[in-house]
Amino acid sequence: MKTVVVGMSGGVDSSVAAYLLKQQGYEVIGLFMKNWDDSSVTLTSNCTWEDDLLFAEMVSKKIGIPLHTVDLSDQYRKRVVEYMFAEYERGRTPNPDVLCNREIKFDIFIDEAVKLGAEFVATGHYCRKEIIEINNQPVYRLFAGKDTNKDQSYFLCQLSQHQLSRALFPIGELLKPEVRKIADEQGLATATRKDSQGICFVGKVDLPTFLQQKLKAQKGDIIDIPEIYYQNIKASDELTEISKAYSYTRYDGNVIADHRGAHFYTIGQRKGLNIGGTGKPMYVIAIDVVENVVYVGCGDEHPGLYRKGLFITNDEIHWIRNDIEMKIDESREYLIRIRYRQPLQKGTLVKKPEGLYIVFEKPQRGIAPGQFAAWYNGEELIGSGVIS
Repeated sequence: MKTVVVGMSGGVDSSVAAYLLKQQGYEVIGLFMKNWDDSSVTLTSNCTWEDDLLFAEMVSKKIGIPLHTVDLSDQYRKRVVEYMFAEYERGRTPNPDVLCNREIKFDIFIDEAVKLGAEFVATGHYCRKEIIEINNQPVYRLFAGKDTNKDQSYFLCQLSQHQLSRALFPIGELLKPEVRKIADEQGLATATRKDSQGICFVGKVDLPTFLQQKLKAQKGDIIDIPEIYYQNIKASDELTEISKAYSYTRYDGNVIADHRGAHFYTIGQRKGLNIGGTGKPMYVIAIDVVENVVYVGCGDEHPGLYRKGLFITNDEIHWIRNDIEMKIDESREYLIRIRYRQPLQKGTLVKKPEGLYIVFEKPQRGIAPGQFAAWYNGEELIGSGVIS
């Protein structure tokens, strides 16, 4: 009998994952990870880790599996939260959920599972895994979940072949209503519990408040860039030009308000600007953390919101499938997304000596440095990288 450790989060998805694995004949062990214990930065309506542990205990008892707990809060702070602070300080937009999966759930968590004698780890992610053989070696493929509304493959875009070799995704073939139905039929306490929101393991936070643990608030200017600014910019077919973000100076627009720190904002952001009387919504189109300036544009179709391409440096490119890694001067058409829940977009990947360029069929809104771009071949997630 093979042993699998299931990451029990206190939610319905991991609960049903554990139940299904036991039904399939695995020896199942539950493991609850305590990764965050500072409630001062979470919104009061959000459940605490103590609540999550209580639900995990109830479910484990109901389905008849042991539950262990492990405190990984130090590792989580060092490997995920500190990364967040560093990225925001640089004026970039990180995705802590992607980092949490790469650094915690499928790294340190695997080490903990091995200590418990497990061969596999399992989570409640909505995604699927397949194994093929190439040159007599196993190759692990990662696919989107069957439930297109809940597909979480994007969050796993940085996983390696080694990590996938240990991973199981028991609910990847199910729809969310089916998962809740199973939980209800089995009398699991999590059957009607709401899904968690916010930062992985931290919860729903007010981001500026969260970041002020390390980043100081500092008053600065919000500058409106008029659409006429872009009339003097010549179109180019050069990859280096297509992939560049627009850059501004404070003399390119007018000061219309002030902010409390440029590093608290991200490209494409609308809420939190506190700008009224413009007739149309205002959006962040660029930030300058050195000069502490936030640049904004008026309206959903403002040119500064859109880019045709992006660039990823060589050291930030990650291939889930190493066997199909692109060679220099090779180009391929893939489907791409730059954020969770974004519909897949058609685009062309071009590999050059300096890195990887992605050129979209249609200009994309809100491309921000620090985000992860992930590329798919149909439903299969092939690779990802951090946008420069």
